[in-house]
Amino acid sequence: MTRKAKPDLLNDPITRVLFRMTIPVMGGIVTLMLFNLVDAYFIGLLGTEQLAAVTFTFPVTFTLISLSIGLGIGTSAVVGRLLGEKSYDLVKRRTTDAVLLAAILSLALTAIGYLTIGPLFAFLGANDDLMPYIHDYMSVWYLGTLFVIMPRAVSSALRASGNTLVPGLVMIASGVVNGILDPILIFGWGPIPAMGVQGAALATLIAWMLLTVGIFSLPDVRRDLLSFVKPRWKEVKESWQAIGHIALPAVVSSILTPVSAAMLTRIVSEFGHEAVASYGVGSRIESISLIIVFAMSMTLPPFVSQNLGAKQLDRVQQGVFGSFRFVLIWQAIVWCLLLIFQNPLVDAFASNNEQLAANLRWFLWCVPIGLGMQGVVILANSTMNALHEPMVALRLSILRLFIFYVPICALGAWLYGLYGMFVGAVIANLLMSGISWWTVQRHLKGLIAKQETVST
Repeated sequence: MTRKAKPDLLNDPITRVLFRMTIPVMGGIVTLMLFNLVDAYFIGLLGTEQLAAVTFTFPVTFTLISLSIGLGIGTSAVVGRLLGEKSYDLVKRRTTDAVLLAAILSLALTAIGYLTIGPLFAFLGANDDLMPYIHDYMSVWYLGTLFVIMPRAVSSALRASGNTLVPGLVMIASGVVNGILDPILIFGWGPIPAMGVQGAALATLIAWMLLTVGIFSLPDVRRDLLSFVKPRWKEVKESWQAIGHIALPAVVSSILTPVSAAMLTRIVSEFGHEAVASYGVGSRIESISLIIVFAMSMTLPPFVSQNLGAKQLDRVQQGVFGSFRFVLIWQAIVWCLLLIFQNPLVDAFASNNEQLAANLRWFLWCVPIGLGMQGVVILANSTMNALHEPMVALRLSILRLFIFYVPICALGAWLYGLYGMFVGAVIANLLMSGISWWTVQRHLKGLIAKQETVST
């Protein structure tokens, strides 16, 4: 009996479907995040100022990445539902127009980025000592905006069809390239000069370019997802409206995360460069700790969208709440692992700086406690977008970040310093996870009741 190339999201057992889809995505994300951590390691060898400077760029780079995430969310939700309804011609039209929109947005953002490097990072709190490193890094990073946004739209459409293996392998390959180039371009090798933080950005740019070429070279993309027929403006407009209905709130929701991170970075900057550097390293460790959650936030929505299109809402309910329970258990295990390996992690990034090491130890003891609850919040937002309720997802994001997360962390910092901010993050995630669970449960029950009423 031959193994199917990709899972059947409408008929295969739910656990098997989500497992088969999540593992390849997780592999790609693990590779990319590990090499982001490698970036931090090599940049940290240059000095605390260089590491702090690159940490200041994180909210800005993540904002642009969030735009690509939002566009991908909209594309995935629309394509997934159309596949559930078996509207295959519309799938090609929507995906192609999503790529066109991505190209236009990326070129505009690259130009805006170059013009605002100085005033933007001054506003974020970077001082004159850090500004040269920030300019070196971002002047190269902005060149990759096209290669961040455009391939994500196509990858999201591929995942919406259930094909996560090939995009995952392409992500792994680009991550490996980034990891190989990092030390060569940062410190120099043979005829290649040492470029410092600029070399780290160039390694990332080259990896993204290869990722883009790899995605668009896939036969499944050219055959099943892209239309080579000249479009009419009416068709493009319809596609942009359908995708934008979900993508625009999702973009705003995604951007809120780096905006809140920028606000927290500004608070942390009041405690010195060591605090900023420890927060940057801790945030990267936190991202790696949430690998499975991030992977599921990409694979659960296609499952939800296709089954929504096929009107299989009981199946949606089982998949969503089973995922919630899983991430709570899994992240508890991850927290225990972080405590076990705390010493080597701290030594890798802060062996020569006692204050940096102390800050990082506190981070590892405290913040990961709330990651399971944060996972529920992330998956709840993904679910609401997949259910074509993007405004609900946006309201959840606003509530989490600006009613709970930033205010409670700021209060903790004011009362107890940097460590109080870490405790505030746990409290905020605890409160928001309960609200997110209840919101998804209420909406799914409403959809099921409506469907039962229509059928009778």
